[in-house]
Amino acid sequence: MDTQASLPVEHDDKLPRTERGRRTRRNLLDAAAAEFGEKGFHEASISGITTRAGTALGSFYTYFDSKEALFRALVQDMSVRVKQGAAEAVGALAEQDEVRALDIESAAFQGFLSFAREHKEIYRIIDEAEFVDPDSYRQHYEATAARMYERLRQGAEQGDLRPDIDEAHAWALMGMNVFLGLRYAVWSDSRSVEEVTSMARSLLEDGLARRSD
Repeated sequence: MDTQASLPVEHDDKLPRTERGRRTRRNLLDAAAAEFGEKGFHEASISGITTRAGTALGSFYTYFDSKEALFRALVQDMSVRVKQGAAEAVGALAEQDEVRALDIESAAFQGFLSFAREHKEIYRIIDEAEFVDPDSYRQHYEATAARMYERLRQGAEQGDLRPDIDEAHAWALMGMNVFLGLRYAVWSDSRSVEEVTSMARSLLEDGLARRSD
């Protein structure tokens, strides 16, 4: 298999249309996260995934054409769940009287870090996607950076952030978040989520906040 080739797109007819089917598919995705996270793509097996999911081996093909198709779906699923985790953390700020741009970025990072601590396998899976399915790998980071850039632009427009915000700032911020997550979510949880978030915010305040004249 050419590991640099993109994986096939999942067929629409494989998407479940019943609640029971959606639960089974969810179980397969969760089991795949554990299997791929522990063994890696090449050593993981469909039988291992279905055993973890408590699903019959033959039922697997009702939802996915192959191990490759499941991996692609899993990368997309994890990307969505990272987005949702950040969105929920940001949404919790709605009760505050005034929410500034740095409050939003701090909340989004804290949501990501909390998610990464609960799902450490995301790093191995996303990193492996660079070689197993380069398109999904690139889409994950491009979509994440686009969301961050849009938030930063809004912060600049409302006067919270420096006016020369550029797309590169979003990629730099994403890089910081990714490696802080690797260090303080995957490799060690010796520091609290709040402490790491506070340190990250201090960098943003000096590097992105609008300076007084």
